[in-house]
Amino acid sequence: MPVTADSPPIVVAALYKFVTLDDFEALREPLRQTMLEHGVKGTLLLAREGINGTVAGSREAIDALLAWLTADPRLTDIDHKESYCDEPPFYRTKVKLKREIVTIGVPDINPNDSVGTYVEPEQWNEVISDPEVLVIDTRNDYEVAIGSFAGAIDPKTTTFREFPDYVRQHYDPARHKKVAMFCTGGIRCEKASSFMLKEGFEEVYHLKGGVLNYLEKVPEAQSLWRGECFVFDNRVTVRHDLSEGDYEQCHACRMPVSTEEMRSSAYEPGVSCPHCIDSLPEKTRAAARERQRQIDLAKARGEPHPIGRDPRTMKEDATER
Repeated sequence: MPVTADSPPIVVAALYKFVTLDDFEALREPLRQTMLEHGVKGTLLLAREGINGTVAGSREAIDALLAWLTADPRLTDIDHKESYCDEPPFYRTKVKLKREIVTIGVPDINPNDSVGTYVEPEQWNEVISDPEVLVIDTRNDYEVAIGSFAGAIDPKTTTFREFPDYVRQHYDPARHKKVAMFCTGGIRCEKASSFMLKEGFEEVYHLKGGVLNYLEKVPEAQSLWRGECFVFDNRVTVRHDLSEGDYEQCHACRMPVSTEEMRSSAYEPGVSCPHCIDSLPEKTRAAARERQRQIDLAKARGEPHPIGRDPRTMKEDATER
């Protein structure tokens, strides 16, 4: 159903929990049916190590999904954060089975066994302002380019799988005594902290609930966040007040595109942008151009269109926050 001016805002819920789910395969279909029954769209990942994903729906729909999840004693305290938007951020309902709910690619990294010290958003400024603390942004390069905390280190990784090698090449537990890390929703830096502890780093801190939790709880006047925050849905970015940001997304290469980049001759909505104009083959651009045509037709009819993804050009699973 198209969203109208009188429609209540859509609730976007990012949720995860590291918890041993030996029966995760069996949970897939009941979870999917619950989402379909209540009209919840988005993707949830299930693995033996837990659950992760971002979904959207009406207030009643999200509440019903959370009630279903928390009825399982293992998920009663599942971490979840909410924001709001006026247009559907997802068009499909998916539940996927995975080896990891966030892929670091290193065996035996399990936050259920060991994890760093959680830092509440209200205490985060104090932690990262300590000159003895090494502050690392665990997100990917295109996310960091849009916004980050003042003074944070950009590892310039293109996927989270590159993070372990980056740490091993640049940092020494004997010299770097205190490390603080953050990510979009909390899950990636939680796993990163488990990895850091295994590597021998002693004082490892991470922002509880990630950047989204910080933006929600810390007043902008006191904020050390600079720029916007990339999110893995059709909003692309959010501002400090969690309203939809100024970036669009190139549906050919999936990279965020700034207002300035949209003025470039390389930018053709849905087809190309300055990031991919010289790298995508014509066949890929032709497919993107046809996809954009279908989107425009759907919009003209007042219908949502499932944009979909080209797996050849995806940076990383959209739920790996």
